[in-house]
Amino acid sequence: MAEINCTQVTEFSLTGFTEDPVTQVTLFLMFLLIYLFTILGNLGMIALIRATPQLHSPMYYFLGNLASVDLCSSAVITPKMLVDFLSEKKGIAYVGCVAQVFLFDLFAMTECFLLAMMAYDRYMAICHPLVYPLIMSPEYCFQLVTGSYLMGLTNGIGQTISMSNLSFCGSRVINLFFCDISPLISLSTSNTTLSRIILRTSASLFGLSSSLVVLVSYVAIISAILSIRSAEGKRKAFSTCASHLTTVSIFYGTSLFMYLKPSSDSSREDKWAAVLYTVVTPMLNPLIYSLRNKEVKEALRRLTKRK
Repeated sequence: MAEINCTQVTEFSLTGFTEDPVTQVTLFLMFLLIYLFTILGNLGMIALIRATPQLHSPMYYFLGNLASVDLCSSAVITPKMLVDFLSEKKGIAYVGCVAQVFLFDLFAMTECFLLAMMAYDRYMAICHPLVYPLIMSPEYCFQLVTGSYLMGLTNGIGQTISMSNLSFCGSRVINLFFCDISPLISLSTSNTTLSRIILRTSASLFGLSSSLVVLVSYVAIISAILSIRSAEGKRKAFSTCASHLTTVSIFYGTSLFMYLKPSSDSSREDKWAAVLYTVVTPMLNPLIYSLRNKEVKEALRRLTKRK
């Protein structure tokens, strides 16, 4: 009967991080700076790859798409969060919440698969260098990237369907700084069995399968590197993977923690874990690849010198 008399929710309230005005201003300035670095870093990476013929290779094709996804995913979360820091009422309309769930899950899962494809690319380059140019053709790379976006789209649609089946008759306060499907399921007053099955299936099928590609690729890569006799050869081979491995560790570690942990109310630790993969990682990716990658630094030096 409660479900029959349930009034359709039109708005949710986000708790954010704190109610202290001084802390909110401090966090606003910090996250604004992060967002500006995210925009400039990722746009700069895309422009550098496009402008430098030496970077027109499969590795940087994937990296350019990763930068595009990072731009889009941060735009889904951060602007709204910045506005909420300066607003007394941290509300989000139901339609806006649905859109945020769809877009964030689309881009987050796309990033999972792009990182997996980048690991596969490094595996082919190090373990099968003779057939690498033949296998990793532009057409095949395009198919891999398209497949990553399709997996992200499938995940976004699945989570949106999951949310559309939920009813909210009690509290409408989301204990997070953005609309995420996991706290919404906890907030719902309807039967959440189907929604939990979709969430866990998606996280397990998509998240674990993409992370398995990364794991298997790097086991083979490390094995191949250890078989190299010269120390210089080992160092050079490992340096091509270090940036990607750093990015993978941050992104997969925090996202798998969020979605595969036992169900509970969002804690302060959960919020900061969410900050890592929604706000910080999109900023770190271009920094990691530019600071640790000799080809990117060399391309940037040449472009700066030419200007």
